[in-house]
Amino acid sequence: MSQSGWSEIAAAGFRARLPWLGGDLQTLRDTLKPPRLPVDLGEHVRVPMACGGQLLAVLDHCPDAQALVLLLHGLGGHSDREGLRRMGLALQAAGFSVLRLNLRGAGKGRALASGTYAAHCNRDLWPVLERARQLAGGKPLLGAGISLGGTILLNACLEQADALDGLVCTSSPLDLAACSASIERPRNRIYQRWLMRRLVAQTLEDDSSVTPAEREGLQQVHSIRDFDDLITAPRWGYGDVERYYQQASPAPRLGQLRTPTLLLQADDDPWVPVAEAQGQQGRHRAFEVVISRGGGHNGFHGWGDAPFACWGDRLTAAWLQDRCRALPGAPGRDAAPQLR
Repeated sequence: MSQSGWSEIAAAGFRARLPWLGGDLQTLRDTLKPPRLPVDLGEHVRVPMACGGQLLAVLDHCPDAQALVLLLHGLGGHSDREGLRRMGLALQAAGFSVLRLNLRGAGKGRALASGTYAAHCNRDLWPVLERARQLAGGKPLLGAGISLGGTILLNACLEQADALDGLVCTSSPLDLAACSASIERPRNRIYQRWLMRRLVAQTLEDDSSVTPAEREGLQQVHSIRDFDDLITAPRWGYGDVERYYQQASPAPRLGQLRTPTLLLQADDDPWVPVAEAQGQQGRHRAFEVVISRGGGHNGFHGWGDAPFACWGDRLTAAWLQDRCRALPGAPGRDAAPQLR
């Protein structure tokens, strides 16, 4: 990988800007002070699925794009979330077209497909990846996932090496059980309550697919683990939450990874334990790890941020630019604009 671009940003390190000091304020920044983003002019793209229904994606065009980036939200998110849109804008400014996907049941795509998604939902991703390759028009197809979105894309790449030409995972859990236990800590009860409200509401919006037993159980779930045991694991064929967490966690299979991948993780992430990322540093040729001092969970709000790009967004864009340059015959790779 080139020593320019992303490695310079990583070497300079992350410096939190006032007043967003500490992992919690970094995590909550977009909630406490939502960024003012331009009007969303993305083109809606519907992707039919073999099992029926459709997934809704939003295509953000970039003239003379060097590649297309499939951008995926995290747990309880959707394509319109501020952090996802800002990363999309940063990628556009860096010379990429962007396809922001709503997973099953998320955002404006709720009415198009019944059910919910999981950390391993490849049967939903395959038609999306096929459509994305078509939209890329022969140019590279890259991926960027925030939180669980990165885990989902990583699981796809572990099953199919050519699913993507490169991937960046930001604040993404590698061990689902460890992440769930971290969110259940007493200090995180406000986060967990917020996540649970979103997940339960998202599930109940699809009224016709909720069984009486699920409806009753949803009144009693108090943790991500409870929700996954009641909803996610049975719906995706795992049976129980222990089997789901074991089989859908990427960590044990990273040695099989062939897709060049970058994981960005903050050492003060209140949701995802940094030990997961530390344990993978330098172990796998295709899996690079950057651990920042500070940044929270998908925060990375630092000094010198552009209006529509945080430090993590700039690192993501620069790494994907370098990845494009490393691909044989990648159109426009030598003239890729730099995002400052």
